[in-house]
Amino acid sequence: MKKRKFGLLISSVVATGAILAACGTDEEKTDSKDTSNNNTGSETNTGSDDDFSIAMVTDVGGVDDKSFNQSAWEGVQQFGADNGLTKGDGGFDYLQSQSDADYNTNLNNLLRRDFDLVFGVGYMMADAIGEIANDNPNAMLALIDSADVTASNIANILFKEQEGAFLAGVVAASMSESGKIGFVGGVDIPVINRFHAGFVEGAEAVNPDIEIQVNYTGAFDDASKGKIAANSMFSSGVDIIFHAAGGTGNGVFSEAKERKAKDKDANVWVIGVDADQYAEGQVDDSTNITLTSMLKGVNSAVIDIATKAKNGEFPGGTTTVYGLAEDGVGLADSRGAIPQEVMDKVEEYKEKIASGEITVSEEKPKQ
Repeated sequence: MKKRKFGLLISSVVATGAILAACGTDEEKTDSKDTSNNNTGSETNTGSDDDFSIAMVTDVGGVDDKSFNQSAWEGVQQFGADNGLTKGDGGFDYLQSQSDADYNTNLNNLLRRDFDLVFGVGYMMADAIGEIANDNPNAMLALIDSADVTASNIANILFKEQEGAFLAGVVAASMSESGKIGFVGGVDIPVINRFHAGFVEGAEAVNPDIEIQVNYTGAFDDASKGKIAANSMFSSGVDIIFHAAGGTGNGVFSEAKERKAKDKDANVWVIGVDADQYAEGQVDDSTNITLTSMLKGVNSAVIDIATKAKNGEFPGGTTTVYGLAEDGVGLADSRGAIPQEVMDKVEEYKEKIASGEITVSEEKPKQ
């Protein structure tokens, strides 16, 4: 298929419509300013009836991490279905990274296969995206969860994870019987720090005396580390753990399910992340340890950016942000695990955050 070329926007893109949303730091917002002075001389993509192909490269968590990468892949597949595409060259596809050494290779592979738009999934892919963008000035690239690399052919995508995590913190502090809750993070990077910051702030808004244990495992793809972290927390009296650790978080679920299977009265809960992780908490036909999940609309963001690109409106050189005000982050249905009075409290905080009455910190608290 003939490679499409893009036109540059004059100003930063502000996300609209019913997609999940969030905003980055002031520094990130500065990065989102138009960079059209770096015009590569590309022709404007006016949009045509030709098929518009998209693909993505996962980070090390894998496409089936039941979290961040999987949500992005679901967005790619949905865009394909909506536009009559099939999996493979000329349609939609993905390549999975086993390590960070695979990022450049996988991105180059997809560009050689002539995909019109290629997504790099995750903050850890920023350097690779920057290099590939520089070497391929006519390529359209999208980077999820980072605005650290700015180029006229990169569309940066950010979320206000801290806003959704605030609501998760409200739930955890309201529901904890022990007064002890936990946060398990993956790698200690800004995007995970935003989850951490919001969770702590939301919990302390409800209960200033809440005890919050924190463990950064250093990995997004090691369930054993998540299990060890959860074991330590539950053993010390923590009864609710919120994880933002990708595939590592699967170990948090495993530990909670094992404890519940051994003792049906065990008070252990997990709050999932990025996608609705209710299925991950299923112990048996009548028992589930997923309290709720903090949703992050990666799938909707992928569809939004791909649709803009297909229509000749590729937001290269800008950062698009998705937050509570745009329905970009939120909480999944608790299936009755959370009482109505707590949900009412969540709704009150949600409205205050979306309106700007409450501004949630992006910086993780000092320990």
